Amino acid sequence: MSTLKKIQAAAKSGALLPSTAANLADWLAASLPEWAVASIGELVEKQAWPELNDRFYRYLEFGTGGMRGRTIGAVPAAAETGKLSPLGTPEHAAIGSNVLNDFTLIRAVIGLYRYTAKFLAAQNRADSPKLVIAHDVRHFSRHFCELAASTWTRLGGTACIFDGPRSTPQLSFSVRHLKAHAGVVITASHNPPHDNGFKAYFEDGAQVIAPHDKGIVAEVNAVPLSELGAYLDKDLARVITLTPAADAAYHAVAAESVIDKTVFKKAKLKVAFTNIHGTGAIASVPLLKAAGALVTHVPQQAAQDPRFPTVKSPNPENAEALSIAVALAEKNKLDVVLATDPDCDRMGVAVRNKAGKMELLTGNQVGALFADYRITKLKQLGRIPKKGGKNIALIKTFVTTPLQDAIGAAHGVKVINTLTGFKWIAAKIRRYEEQLKASLLAKEGIALDYDRTPHATRAKLLQKHSTYFIFGNEESYGYLDGDDVRDKDGNTACLMFAELCAYVKSRKLTVPEYLDEIYRKHGYFMEGVINIYYEGATGAAKIKRILETYRARPPKKFGDIAVKKFQDFGRAKILDADGERIPAQDLYFVTLANGYTFAARGSGTEPKIKFYIFANAKNQKPVKGKKKPTLAETKAAVKAELERVKTLIETDARNRAES
Repeated sequence: MSTLKKIQAAAKSGALLPSTAANLADWLAASLPEWAVASIGELVEKQAWPELNDRFYRYLEFGTGGMRGRTIGAVPAAAETGKLSPLGTPEHAAIGSNVLNDFTLIRAVIGLYRYTAKFLAAQNRADSPKLVIAHDVRHFSRHFCELAASTWTRLGGTACIFDGPRSTPQLSFSVRHLKAHAGVVITASHNPPHDNGFKAYFEDGAQVIAPHDKGIVAEVNAVPLSELGAYLDKDLARVITLTPAADAAYHAVAAESVIDKTVFKKAKLKVAFTNIHGTGAIASVPLLKAAGALVTHVPQQAAQDPRFPTVKSPNPENAEALSIAVALAEKNKLDVVLATDPDCDRMGVAVRNKAGKMELLTGNQVGALFADYRITKLKQLGRIPKKGGKNIALIKTFVTTPLQDAIGAAHGVKVINTLTGFKWIAAKIRRYEEQLKASLLAKEGIALDYDRTPHATRAKLLQKHSTYFIFGNEESYGYLDGDDVRDKDGNTACLMFAELCAYVKSRKLTVPEYLDEIYRKHGYFMEGVINIYYEGATGAAKIKRILETYRARPPKKFGDIAVKKFQDFGRAKILDADGERIPAQDLYFVTLANGYTFAARGSGTEPKIKFYIFANAKNQKPVKGKKKPTLAETKAAVKAELERVKTLIETDARNRAES
């Protein structure tokens, strides 16, 4: 029986989904390389039906920010594995329509190119579409980078690549610096080693949003399988490899993230740094050393390695990923641990507490520390008024701690809440840039070259004509201080946090003590997260079911806690602090009768649904006859109630998944 007939029989018996069988038939009818045909045949012979369903039940979705997926199958075929590289990379990325491989990558590049070309033509711009590509250290990252560049130049465009791995924020900067029309990063951020991804950026240096996002998705989806084979062989003859000048330009801008350079001289800050086998050391370490920090590498994690051999997950949000660095800091009596993920857009930290032990901080805590410190310093240095101003903005996501809303309000600055994803923070920054340029042109006849205008001058102009962005943050360990980069930046985050630690050390305090000062001013806030993972085709259906039932049957209570308010961001009209409407999204905000709130949303990058819980205990006057609880007592009480609420929410979600 032929491979195709076995596939048809499996579909008839229900072992294969109808969409899987149809896609497999299409791929077998195409002119696939010999190894690809052999891989499909091998999986069919093994009757690896769940694996084939996961690989072929759909085309890997090119979403509004790009795509992520497996590059190595859960059940690998010998023909695609071939001869492993010294770092364990298979000879070929896994075959499949729902995995990231040469075929799905080429399809994405063709779609992005065609959209970019049409966009330029519609604006009567005769430019050849120009693309900048960066990549991290993952399996196939360099190969995908070169294949994307080759495809772009074959289509008629100009493609620029780096000579090796670079961080995501450097790509964002380079798109603007090199006047490119689009950018791509080959990365799956902190996903497991078997994954990789394709993140798309447009000419403002930010990940794409409307109207570009839907336009690019439509172009990608319109590319037929039959067109991909012509681009499988790489041709790098016309691809431009960037010189060290591109690195120097980014490093120079990143160095300006330091507000008060004098604190490093006073503190002699000792840093344990780990790139967790990724790109972080390329820029973060030189920046830290140039600022005056004393940096000690974590030797076990310094090597760039796609297997991430020392950790379960290369995610700086996880305590396990920082454990080796924490041990080094304890042994050598270092002040702080700084850790970045594989593409260095996120940063995790551990700091020494009053008891002398290293203590992990959450992304929400770090963001609150940054907000208070940086606003205070900007006021002291006269860069913003002492009373704040309505044209000064701190931008955060809705699912980031409301402590930052309290800090911003106390400082007299505007706090903007956006949807999850740094592209929405970048969109606000772009809006402020456009407002400034339009105002100057209309009022003074000046056509401003924004990127060439010194930062200090930009700050003054934005406060007068538009809004000055001072800090951006999302709870998942992403931070941004300026507008030269339009994505979260792990390099500058390391630099900024080192400055904050040096400042705290100069005051003879610890970072947790500084955080307690903030709590005493604004009230105690605590956050919790629930991640529920559902893998594969059946898992996607469960996640969808949870989200759909939240809309169809909004929760009324969780255990003994009633729901006070339910907001459906996909249906309600919600405005931000600028009066601009928040785009519709499957995001739900629930306010509980005990004063806690939580948000529910599906992840855009991983097979999971995520719940963000926000607890608080605002400072109150003592009840008559009762002693006001200490901060430690308040923390304990809030934590206990938060854990109870988390259990109730998760139980409800799992019930909905099976309903």
